[in-house]
Amino acid sequence: MSKNQLTSSQQTELLAILKTRFEKNPKRHLGLEWSKIQEKLEANPSKLWSLNEMERTEGEPDVVGYDKETNEYIFYDCSTETPKGRRSLCYDKEALEARKEFKPENNVIDMATSMGIELLSETEYRHLQKLGIFDLKTSSWIKTPTEIRKLGGALFADFRYETVFVYHNGAQSYYAVRGFRASLRV
Repeated sequence: MSKNQLTSSQQTELLAILKTRFEKNPKRHLGLEWSKIQEKLEANPSKLWSLNEMERTEGEPDVVGYDKETNEYIFYDCSTETPKGRRSLCYDKEALEARKEFKPENNVIDMATSMGIELLSETEYRHLQKLGIFDLKTSSWIKTPTEIRKLGGALFADFRYETVFVYHNGAQSYYAVRGFRASLRV
């Protein structure tokens, strides 16, 4: 078994968690059938491993859509607040190396890559907010355009006053209430 694979009992446990969440939140995935999603997951063990990483870091992944063109189901982190196991991170390796002191343990881009997941874009973050209310007390780093990142900045978003706000910060900054949300296509 490879490092990025679950045991059969871990797979069974994760699929049960995902199915329960899927059934409890039908408005996130109208018209989609769990049996087809489970079939696709079972055929992609590395994707199951990535979903388990999302779950392990308290992201509470759930299906939020289906892309007909690519025949892929789309999962997002749907935890009420930004995932607890992915907070206090600066944006990327360059930002981490730029810190002179009090460096965080990791950065968003490297952590997402190691988990096999993608940081949400602003568009994806806004789509997530249409499916529920997220990040009322926390904020989440989002994909940052290259032009902004070259100048030392990075973007994050949250939901306040019934509105999605997108802000900027130095990419080397990190806070206990800021983490990142991600997506995975299966």
